Amino acid sequence: MPRAWQIHGYDGYQGLKLDEVPLEEPGPGELRLRVEAFALNWGDMDLMRDNYSFSFESFPARVGIEAAGIVDAVGPGVEGFELGERVSTMPYFYYGRGASTESLVVEARYVAKAPEGLSAVECASIWMQYLTAYFPQAEITPVGPGDHALVTAGTSTAGAAALEVGRVLGVSTIATTRNPASADYLRAKGADHVIVQGQDDVAARLRDITGGKGVNLVFDPVGVGLISQYSPALARDARIFFYGTLDKEWPELPFVDMFQANATFQPYSVFNYVQDPELCRKGMDFVYDQLAKGTIRPQVDRLFPMEQYIEAWDYLSRPRQSHGKVVIETGL
Repeated sequence: MPRAWQIHGYDGYQGLKLDEVPLEEPGPGELRLRVEAFALNWGDMDLMRDNYSFSFESFPARVGIEAAGIVDAVGPGVEGFELGERVSTMPYFYYGRGASTESLVVEARYVAKAPEGLSAVECASIWMQYLTAYFPQAEITPVGPGDHALVTAGTSTAGAAALEVGRVLGVSTIATTRNPASADYLRAKGADHVIVQGQDDVAARLRDITGGKGVNLVFDPVGVGLISQYSPALARDARIFFYGTLDKEWPELPFVDMFQANATFQPYSVFNYVQDPELCRKGMDFVYDQLAKGTIRPQVDRLFPMEQYIEAWDYLSRPRQSHGKVVIETGL
């Protein structure tokens, strides 16, 4: 029987247990993967505390959005996939069918073929970060040369991906960090400018960088602690994509600054755009193309074995000097 890390209530990751579970057969439109690796994401942490955009329908339940593995069963009606080929999962509302397992059944529409030249660990570290970064900049509010994008928490995996995607699109990107030592990493990822929270006057620096114009797009997972610092430097018709609460609090919107800039605050979830077949295909094509060109590349910080999933969450929860994905290898 395969093993799976499961929670039995909203106890956070400390309540995870490694259980033996029945081997599930894929139904119509589904694939089964022998999971080689799966990645940790902050959204999973929030879900385990019932603080996410969806909740579990029942317990026990698995978490995990990103997995890479080998197709070992194909359900009725599925075309385009072969037994034995490596694939990876895209962001999806997974409910109890999370990726923290040795055997995963998933809808085929949320499965992508592995890009050439990438390991299983790298394949488990692609879609969440790059699709999250792609849709705001390339599809919802297209930006390009002459535009300025502010990426808060730039060392997060989605933040770093936003810098890489912005560089491809020709956007002038500005990253924030709380650690001055992260500046070189952010510039290597594509940041044209770096602002250090606690040292710099954020709005003043943004106005200086943009020549007084302000930022056209903000990619923000922080929450209450930063929005009022950058809101005085929003450009006309700017859009704030808010996709997380690293500060653990919902922000109070700076309405005066937003009125003056005619700015839009958009709660943003990548899941809603992956579910749109046309937009999803555009995002996938972009990621495949840029991976092949070498303009983007997933960065993995640390690997843990299957048995050390809780230790991996401990590691992710602490301040880190290194950057990139934290990934579990199943050993299969």
